[in-house]
Amino acid sequence: MAEFRLPKNSRVMPGKTVSAANGAKRKRTFRIYRYDPDTAENPRVDSYEIDLDKCGPMVLDAIIHIKNEVDPTLAFRRSCREGICGSCAMNIDGTNTLACTKATESIKGDVKIYPLPHMAVQKDLVPDLKHFYAQYASVKPWLQAESPPPPDRERLQSKEDREKLDGLYECILCACCSTSCPSYWWNGDRYLGPAALLQAYRWLVDSRDEATGERLDELEDPFKLYRCHTIMNCARTCPKGLNPAEAIANIKKMMVTRTL
Repeated sequence: MAEFRLPKNSRVMPGKTVSAANGAKRKRTFRIYRYDPDTAENPRVDSYEIDLDKCGPMVLDAIIHIKNEVDPTLAFRRSCREGICGSCAMNIDGTNTLACTKATESIKGDVKIYPLPHMAVQKDLVPDLKHFYAQYASVKPWLQAESPPPPDRERLQSKEDREKLDGLYECILCACCSTSCPSYWWNGDRYLGPAALLQAYRWLVDSRDEATGERLDELEDPFKLYRCHTIMNCARTCPKGLNPAEAIANIKKMMVTRTL
């Protein structure tokens, strides 16, 4: 009989428990993944009982409260906290989302918070995004046009052409979609993933861009594009309501069309 074991120090252990102050009326427990690579300790899950009257309504408010008032060693990313920057993306209650837009009251029971899945963890809730950003850079996410625009004018496009970018330019590169994709979990070294491919399509469909052929040539690969199996996790988890799977399908259509 085959026996499978987790690598050494990878088993998640129970952590400490911190209770709310006496007199707290609206208590809620936040169970947060903790990991410090500078120690030899296993990852753990710490439990923090928080008085919701002491913080704002969103999960990010509670995390900031824990950081400021309870445990200053907690590490996480956040920036503008307006649902735009994407830096506070994490797995909350089993779903990849933004902590700044996830209401605590929308979660039943304890609030379980983990880093984005299937990525190396730098510390606590901070995943290593270097590879993710390198894949984004590989699609050359900028306008490529050789012909000069009219003197003293911007590059114009029709209203209809501009509307083709809707549902694409809004991507905030939070990585929620890519880290929810099983194909990306198993082939993330070569498969570009939903986020990078959505960004690639954003430029493929831009009427002002003149590098369509070169962009498609770069994506013509068994792994870069075709590892997508339309599982649709990416569309389900996107906090901006975008549909990377549709963008990927449209790239595949462009590939077929240009070979006919």
